[in-house]
Amino acid sequence: MSLSDDRAGRLILSLRRQGVTDARVLKAMESIDRSLFVHEKFLDQAWEDQALPIDCAQTISQPYIVGLMTQALDVQPRHRVLEIGTGSGYQCAVLSRLARFIYSVERYKSLLTEAEAKLKLLGVDNVFTRHGDGGQGWLEQAPFDRIMVTAASPHEPTELLKQLKPGGVLVAPVGRSSVQMLNRYTGQEDGSFRRESLCEVRFVPLVEGTAKEG
Repeated sequence: MSLSDDRAGRLILSLRRQGVTDARVLKAMESIDRSLFVHEKFLDQAWEDQALPIDCAQTISQPYIVGLMTQALDVQPRHRVLEIGTGSGYQCAVLSRLARFIYSVERYKSLLTEAEAKLKLLGVDNVFTRHGDGGQGWLEQAPFDRIMVTAASPHEPTELLKQLKPGGVLVAPVGRSSVQMLNRYTGQEDGSFRRESLCEVRFVPLVEGTAKEG
């Protein structure tokens, strides 16, 4: 067993102890080399259960949060999933192991380009990406079975909820302060949504518009 395999195994055991028990989610996370998505200077921390900085003042999420959100989303093999905030591409890679298609939107073009290269390196071929305003979703590809938001929405994500299929699930951190509530929204038969508050989290804010870089 290599050192990275040993670290991955310890991380998966830690996630299981913290409540991430979905076998498919754990298998997907174990199959993705997180070190591919972190900066070289943080390689020694790639398999630690902590968030790490990436470019554009963004972060690669803590593995526990990735596992928790993915488990809450309840992704099935034939699902079409919308991800808001491609970031490093790590969460997208995990989702790609679970769903039929992933549609991922990122406002920072440089982050998106790097993420696309890393996904290609992994041989991921069921992800479609877009440079744009994540708050607006991806209307042309809607409706989606599942939607994951990887940045903190200051208010209820009403525009994104409109892009869910009946009975669909959306998971998002919601709140204006530095600490937000991770919410799960489940579509009901009457067209409304049942909201469950899962836990407190810390995410970078979901910023409206498309970033102008360079």
